[in-house]
Amino acid sequence: MAKTAVSRAAFTVVLLSMLVTAPYTVNATVTCGQVVTLLTPCIPFGVFGGDVPPDCCAGIKGLHDIQNTAEDRRTACSCIQQGAAMIPGLDYDRVNTLGDRCGSPCPYTVYPSTNCSE
Repeated sequence: MAKTAVSRAAFTVVLLSMLVTAPYTVNATVTCGQVVTLLTPCIPFGVFGGDVPPDCCAGIKGLHDIQNTAEDRRTACSCIQQGAAMIPGLDYDRVNTLGDRCGSPCPYTVYPSTNCSE
């Protein structure tokens, strides 16, 4: 129980730091703040597994809906990649199944080595 509380507190700190330090791309309509807001409910699944929260799937679908251009997709990819790198214990393979699990296609997979500029 205490471990869960500490993990949630750590996630909150990571997310707040992402909002403060994440770069925003001028040409894209998608911002890192939007990406963080939409995907925050997915973090417990990415770390602990289990069932995918409905709010996570709603966020995945919402992110899919706002990515209208290649620049939007590059921005979202970079924001996800930067945020994921700050989450201890994140299972990238598990995270990359979310599009299929939520029924919303993802135009990329995100790993530390992903080149989001392509």
